[in-house]
Amino acid sequence: MSEDGLVTIASRHTVSETLDRLERALKTKDITVFARIDHAAGAASVAMPLRPTELLIFGSPRGGTPLMQSNQTAGIDLPLKVLGWQDAGGQIWLTYSDPSWLARRHQLGSGTDANVGTLKLLLETLTRAAAE
Repeated sequence: MSEDGLVTIASRHTVSETLDRLERALKTKDITVFARIDHAAGAASVAMPLRPTELLIFGSPRGGTPLMQSNQTAGIDLPLKVLGWQDAGGQIWLTYSDPSWLARRHQLGSGTDANVGTLKLLLETLTRAAAE
């Protein structure tokens, strides 16, 4: 499902396991994982409930730099991020920003089409594999 530039797919695993699987796949592709943020743990630290919600932040200068060379504002959406979350019914989801939407948002030149296509395919392939 896609909405407002977001792509969301269902996962068969827990949030943590889904992001573990994604993180391993990223590392095999030599993509740097910059951070993993456990929003539910943050909420718990201030005695507030939140269903499992984790954010994985990752990227590569080879993929992101050409986008920022076209328009530096793309840097607000880079590095890439994938959110793993559990809905009220217990279903686990992965959500990320569609690179094509990011290209439109930042009015990236046609010279970045190949990079955007590569990022789109990478995100689709790796998130689906992590969710299966």
